[in-house]
Amino acid sequence: MTQPEPSNGSAGIAVDGNPALTFFREWLRNPFAMAAVSPSGRQLASLMMEQLPPEACRVIELGGGTGAFTRALLDHGIEPHHLLVVELNEALHHYLRERFPGVHVECGDARHVHEIAQRCGVLEESGSVDAVISGLGLLSMSRTTQREILRSAFEVLSPQGRFIQFTYGPLSPVSRELLDELDLKALRAGTAWRNMPPANVFVYRRRTSRGIHARRP
Repeated sequence: MTQPEPSNGSAGIAVDGNPALTFFREWLRNPFAMAAVSPSGRQLASLMMEQLPPEACRVIELGGGTGAFTRALLDHGIEPHHLLVVELNEALHHYLRERFPGVHVECGDARHVHEIAQRCGVLEESGSVDAVISGLGLLSMSRTTQREILRSAFEVLSPQGRFIQFTYGPLSPVSRELLDELDLKALRAGTAWRNMPPANVFVYRRRTSRGIHARRP
């Protein structure tokens, strides 16, 4: 999963049918712009899907990578035309467009997700989405970048919408101070121990939203 940093001209790089190889190749080209060295595993993808709101039908994915979460979202029942995937790395964007032809796949910066969603028509029917699934490396980003991403994401989320994020650290990648500033709350939803490396999942919501059930570590 990529971070919102310049892609250093990755357009035109050949991609192949092996997600792990494609992902690793891009990591070798620019390791500081990638949040991991391999695609997310099935256990992590399943844990992320469990945090979707009941009856969720419109979802945005940030940092699509090679499509581990994209595939899980489609298998979960999200219709392709109700799914927007934002990926900054141009080679991975090209890979995702070829792999998921019915999905809205946009090459862009997660800090501008509100404008991207408006431009591609995802917000036309309801004006909002039910969830944002993030594969971004928030833990390594500055507070300013985190603030811009979260503000833009919550502009497109419904009042009860959820921002679902994984991290390799034991604590929320978003600080208590920034949560207070944005009037958000965080819940640790569980740990994908079989992921490589193990990952924790956090759910961020507006403080006026309905609660969800936490999972024991």
